[in-house]
Amino acid sequence: MRYVSLGLLLFGFWLALSGHYTAFLITIGALSTLFCVAVARRANALDDEGQPVHLFFGTLTYYPWLMWEIAKSGWTVTKIILNPRLPISPTMIKVRAGQKTAAGIATYANSITLTPGTMTVGVDGHDLTVHALVREGALDLKEGGMDRRVRRFEKGL
Repeated sequence: MRYVSLGLLLFGFWLALSGHYTAFLITIGALSTLFCVAVARRANALDDEGQPVHLFFGTLTYYPWLMWEIAKSGWTVTKIILNPRLPISPTMIKVRAGQKTAAGIATYANSITLTPGTMTVGVDGHDLTVHALVREGALDLKEGGMDRRVRRFEKGL
């Protein structure tokens, strides 16, 4: 399945960048795709982390949720910055990552950093050190909503 998805991805990328759809160019694109997939297979380069096809359905719910969280946090940070009193309360906290894999922990840490107002500054096993612009952002992370979402995503749900 990984080789098929890699082939479809590469061929689709070829078609998108080509812009010309003659029989010759489509044939060359298909042959190039087959060559690249064969090289990847020979190099044993496709594994769960390199080609995580099992996460495809999870992305359909996780990415829109993450975009919404980024937008909400961005709006909150904008309001804080535009407030003349600048009501910030910088906070450093440690949160425990409930993910099972290194890729899951990295996804959680990166999701925290992508959300405006919070930043993962350190990872030690399953313990993440996070800086939050306001105390409420730190408390939201402590509640574990994002951790649960990333765990569901890690399972491909």
